Amino acid sequence: MSRPLTVTIPHNLGREVALKRIKDGIVQLRSTYAGQFTVLDETWTGDKLDFRISALKQTVSGSIEVAETTVTVSVMLPLFLAMLAEKAKAAIQHRGQLMLEKK
Repeated sequence: MSRPLTVTIPHNLGREVALKRIKDGIVQLRSTYAGQFTVLDETWTGDKLDFRISALKQTVSGSIEVAETTVTVSVMLPLFLAMLAEKAKAAIQHRGQLMLEKK
């Protein structure tokens, strides 16, 4: 059984700038954590990314939706990873805020 995890990160960058920063940040994450997860599927449709990754021998699916004033990350965590949900939520919130900080 999966457990949903949703994190909403506010920003004041506008949709286009936020989308670029999220896309650039995802490229950096892939490079930094290449040995810890594998991207199985990644599809951008407008301002929304649907993805599936493999981490700790578990498959995780989710989406990232970029809006004018928020970025919403929704992840379905398998039962094994659901035990780490609070840590995952804090990490997603922190990393997302770093991506969206004014530069």
